[in-house]
Amino acid sequence: MTAAASTQIPGYVAGTWDIDAVHSDVSFTVRHMMVSKVRGRFGSFTGEIVTGENFADSTVTATIDATSIDTNNEQRDGHIKSADFFDVENHPEWTFRSTGIRADGEDFVLDGELTIKGVTKPVRLNLEVNGFGPDAWGGTRAGFTATTTINRNDFGVDIAMPLDGGGVVVSEKVQITLEIQGVLRQA
Repeated sequence: MTAAASTQIPGYVAGTWDIDAVHSDVSFTVRHMMVSKVRGRFGSFTGEIVTGENFADSTVTATIDATSIDTNNEQRDGHIKSADFFDVENHPEWTFRSTGIRADGEDFVLDGELTIKGVTKPVRLNLEVNGFGPDAWGGTRAGFTATTTINRNDFGVDIAMPLDGGGVVVSEKVQITLEIQGVLRQA
């Protein structure tokens, strides 16, 4: 991607951005009992986005508090936090570090390394740049949407819960959606 591609993003601003967790969402969807999907989210996460003069030179780092999982059911949340799934007692945080950004049609691909339960694997996120603009407090905001699908077994979340008639209680595939709003740091 060339520097010209950065100027094709309306209002593009190079700088360092802090993720505004109040106006952002980190969520997931997983098939349950082979017939429906369960959704969940993480209530606590932090991160930094550095947009380069050339968008392809931008970087992202983020940390998710795995103990902040919320699937709208306390009993299920407790089980997911247990050693059967996330083992939050030993692995309370997950991390993401980008390794590159590249154009993909009108959108982008954000490559990176995701660490869950101490296991680091490469991931590819489909990235949409939603925009850059002023906020109501004299600052500048940026918005991004990123999606990916991971296999939970790849990260050691490998509990096997087969159903009598075939299939599993919890799918191996997990869809992840990030709706991120960043606040530009003031110099």
